Amino acid sequence: MKRIIIALSLVSVSALAGAAGMPFGGQDSVDDAKALWQAMTNEGLVGDNAVHSRPYKGVPPHGMVLDTIEKDITVNGHTGHVIIKRNYGGKGVDVNKVAKDPKPWLKAVTVMFKRENGYDADNQNWFWAKYKPNGSLHSNPKKMLLAGRVAKGKPAGCISCHRAAPGGDYLFNQ
Repeated sequence: MKRIIIALSLVSVSALAGAAGMPFGGQDSVDDAKALWQAMTNEGLVGDNAVHSRPYKGVPPHGMVLDTIEKDITVNGHTGHVIIKRNYGGKGVDVNKVAKDPKPWLKAVTVMFKRENGYDADNQNWFWAKYKPNGSLHSNPKKMLLAGRVAKGKPAGCISCHRAAPGGDYLFNQ
């Protein structure tokens, strides 16, 4: 009897999650992240031929050295502002080494993309993604892919950290 109750509970939780939409890591978020990566690639913002900004000393959780690029781009028919932060690390990394040859130091590309009104009004409609250098998505310890409303409602993670940004716009670089 306990197994049946547990199984029904798991089915109910799964059904509710599907009905409400996963805040992040679900197929819709992953598909959106793929479309976003492709749009950023087409604009020369990520990938082998990406433009780079001047690297600077970073802070956790992003990396010891960062570079940031911003632009308005169109993804799936919606034009919004994208903020791309390249996260560099590794033993011996420093700003000068990244400036000379960024590729071996790149560990992640973290992105905020301003979605259409209604996407996530509670968090100013930002879409979040953490990519590997090849464009595939990083995952959290629970194996959830980091794309969408990452860590929405949690005490730590993209949204909770950026919610504290001065100016109330979720941006630390303004």
